[in-house]
Amino acid sequence: MSARRKSTSRPSASRKAGFDPIPPLPGPLPLAGGEGEKPLKPDLLPSALERRGEIDSRLSGLQPAIFLDYDGTLAPLAPRPDLAALSEETRELVRRLATKYPVAVLSGRDRQDVAGHVGLDGLSYAGSHGFDIAGPGFHHEVGEDLKERIAGAADELARSLAGIEGILVEPKRFAISIHYRLVRAEDIPRVEEAVDLAASRHPGLRKGSGKMLFELRPALDWDKGKALLWLLGALKLDPARTLPLFLGDDVTDEDAFREVESHGIGILVGEPVGEEARPTRAAYSLKNPGEVALFLGWLVERSDPVA
Repeated sequence: MSARRKSTSRPSASRKAGFDPIPPLPGPLPLAGGEGEKPLKPDLLPSALERRGEIDSRLSGLQPAIFLDYDGTLAPLAPRPDLAALSEETRELVRRLATKYPVAVLSGRDRQDVAGHVGLDGLSYAGSHGFDIAGPGFHHEVGEDLKERIAGAADELARSLAGIEGILVEPKRFAISIHYRLVRAEDIPRVEEAVDLAASRHPGLRKGSGKMLFELRPALDWDKGKALLWLLGALKLDPARTLPLFLGDDVTDEDAFREVESHGIGILVGEPVGEEARPTRAAYSLKNPGEVALFLGWLVERSDPVA
């Protein structure tokens, strides 16, 4: 990857990218029925594989910009983060895709961690839900002044949760993930209580959640959606000739789905089991990382002269 310059200012992500921002919704989203909202369950969304002709028409004359989550999207979810491996087939598809289009991976993992798992140079990577972004010739961080506070909260959580079997406290540069996938169900309330206490004791951090985990991350107006818009600008893509596609599986990916809803394509990955339906801004679905690989393969092979 080429030399990177570190961005010290925080320009508006939407203005930098040239895409019109979508204002935040007031209050919690209803489960379904509102404008642009659909149930979470992917089989109630049209399949991106079955609607390839429709997607191809939307891409006509435009350059796709591909944004991909990692865990649960490119790679299957695993009991521990270190076990979530990318298949060689999918890695090769992403490599080939990046020779045709701009490709970025947006993950909750540390940027260097997800870049190591993907193992491809020349892509852009956004770690910690977009708080740490790097690509060819650029490096942008948001919330750098909170790193010591994050480290302190991680130490506190590691001590307070040490007696809970199966818990994994994962400190990162810009967040802390507390994985409870292997924790007994009766111990999960204790985990959440400890996370809530740590959040209250460390101003500037806020609690979030994902699939079988809680998180503490900077309480700043920044997320995967704003990171996606910032990347569109950093990659110097013409908004009039670019159609961003974002593929993700978790609640944290809704920020990115919201940003591409009016000018782009959001694709929700996965079939949640035992979870309540939540609203989504995605337009299409794929069942699992295997279907993601099929979809990426189609993008690699499609003929798409840009007007």
